[in-house]
Amino acid sequence: QVQLVESGGGLVQAGGSLRLSCAASGSIFRLNAMGWYRQTPGKQRELVATITSGGITNYADSVKGRFTISRDNAKNTVYLQMNSLKPEDTAVYYCNAEGQRHGLYLPFSSWGQGTQVTVSS
Repeated sequence: QVQLVESGGGLVQAGGSLRLSCAASGSIFRLNAMGWYRQTPGKQRELVATITSGGITNYADSVKGRFTISRDNAKNTVYLQMNSLKPEDTAVYYCNAEGQRHGLYLPFSSWGQGTQVTVSS
């Protein structure tokens, strides 16, 4: 089993910054892509940013130039630095990780519990 634990959410004023962290633990043989998604009530979960094990990144157009995703492979941790936050960034942010488990090297895709980010105007 693979667990993801997120931290760093909170309340911030528009224009401010927050940094989210997500640490993966458990029966991990290899971590491939990791990413951040967000969801607001009544809407589908949407991609915010992803990063491969080699450091290739992908961003939603709405966050390009403001958010930066990074990872520490030695710590199995992914980060999301969020700058110039806007009220429309308010959402529950979820971490996702894909990879292979120890043993039979079966693939997995795991989600964190979510962390609330609220941006006030």
